[in-house]
Amino acid sequence: MITPALAVFVAFFLLPLARLAITSAAGPSGFKIYLLSLTNPRYFATLLNTVILSIVVTLATLMISGFSGVFLTRNNFLGKSFIVSMLTFPLAFPGVVVGFMIILLVGRQGLIGDITKSLTGQKVVLAYSLVGLFLGYLYFSIPRVIITIMAAAEKLDPSLEEAARSLGASPFLVIKDVLIPALVPGLISSGAICFATSMGAFGTAFTLATDIDVLPIVIYTEFTLLANISTAAALSIVLGLITWIALSVARAAAGNTVAAAG
Repeated sequence: MITPALAVFVAFFLLPLARLAITSAAGPSGFKIYLLSLTNPRYFATLLNTVILSIVVTLATLMISGFSGVFLTRNNFLGKSFIVSMLTFPLAFPGVVVGFMIILLVGRQGLIGDITKSLTGQKVVLAYSLVGLFLGYLYFSIPRVIITIMAAAEKLDPSLEEAARSLGASPFLVIKDVLIPALVPGLISSGAICFATSMGAFGTAFTLATDIDVLPIVIYTEFTLLANISTAAALSIVLGLITWIALSVARAAAGNTVAAAG
């Protein structure tokens, strides 16, 4: 029974990583390339930008998806199915399409720019900055998180909230002490996936990141334009390692939360 899973693990995970590690050490610096990559000011700043951006996107996505997911789960109204379908519709879009949509919205010829120019005389352009990249990442992250939040919210026992209210708890305390703790495992797991997706997102960054550096773009540039294959491989390993650590920590935290709640 374990043979197929082991074969997939070796073929699609272990061998590619081993190949990346060998390639990264094949350069003149050997395995010192990892230290050199992390101490290089440009690479380090790019890594820091990528991590901070992914964290901010994750927190914003969790807040928006948390409130929206619980509201949509608890309330039935005309047009609910349409709203849910539209919120999850971006799952069908590749990153390049998302980036193009951000350009049409807040780019040089975007809708927001035209509106602000007609109102204030100044055109607001956000698409080609960290703000534009944040909007793009947020757009494709919300569908992935809100589905998980809605699934977790459907399993909540409303009687727990009713009991808290009957004991005199305010709506704020009910949310803080009952609702949020019950959603924590789902928030952690979906947040980890959101962070990992933002760390490795390429299509949206490739479309928007003309004046900013994020790690996937630097890896692409080092590999295709500069033929610096060993550095590109080392940066890929670093990106994958950070993502793996985040997912592992989130998995352990979600498990401990469930165990504590039980």
